[in-house]
Amino acid sequence: MIRSMTGYGKAECVLSIGKVVVEIRSLNGKSADISIKSSLIPREKELETRKYITDELGRGNIDLFANIAPGECSNAKSINTDIFMNYFKQISALMQTNKINGDPETLVGTILKMPDVIDSNKAEFTDDDWVALNTAIHQAVDALNEFRNREGSILYKDVTGNVAKILGYLSQVEEIDPKRVPMIRERIESKISEVCTGIDPTRLEQEMIFYIEKLDINEEKVRLRQHCKYFMDTIDNEPFAGKKLGFIAQEMGREINTMGSKANNVEIQQLVVRMKDELEKIKEQSMNIL
Repeated sequence: MIRSMTGYGKAECVLSIGKVVVEIRSLNGKSADISIKSSLIPREKELETRKYITDELGRGNIDLFANIAPGECSNAKSINTDIFMNYFKQISALMQTNKINGDPETLVGTILKMPDVIDSNKAEFTDDDWVALNTAIHQAVDALNEFRNREGSILYKDVTGNVAKILGYLSQVEEIDPKRVPMIRERIESKISEVCTGIDPTRLEQEMIFYIEKLDINEEKVRLRQHCKYFMDTIDNEPFAGKKLGFIAQEMGREINTMGSKANNVEIQQLVVRMKDELEKIKEQSMNIL
């Protein structure tokens, strides 16, 4: 089963500082680029957390959030009355001395913004808190992996459908191809007979063979079919196939492009355009496969 690099997971836990919500999200990336956006995770635990996330999620641009849930009052703040009154008396005296009139509500709001007026009753982060938070991180990662699996199933259906369409167009090319060379030969011989006389038949045949060999697309057809089979074998049997699928798609593209340039046939070239369209979809989707 393939997995998408895109995903989202969420979990919650209760610590001494209140209820904490852990969220982790992932987007496609060439390597594991992990960003921990939380002050709750102790610095000495960051390396352990990064290693766990890398081992579980592999590649991706991954953001981890851990924040206190809105509405929690465990971290409620209180006013330091002594400091507040000290500021109030000083400012009131200055206003009276300088005959400055002021709105009481504005004055109170200003004082509340002064240094040390607000005390934060922050509980100490304990070992038990870390155990609970770490468990929530694991749960969020598990949820993200489940999300990736669901997205991977959708990706698998899309990508294998694109490969099937390419093979279908290739079958149409194989039906058209046997008629192509005789038509080209007949057209060339007709043109030559119109403008030239007394041509050496042997020399003409040699030149004709040389020219027609340049138009031969049998090798491209065989290799493209082989690449499609390799693509399907890889996506079905390898757990982390994303990068490899991208390389195989590049090889498929080379065969399709060469086929189009050598075909010299409108119908085949139209089928080549459709193959290219499906291949671009495969390349785009493969970038999001883990």
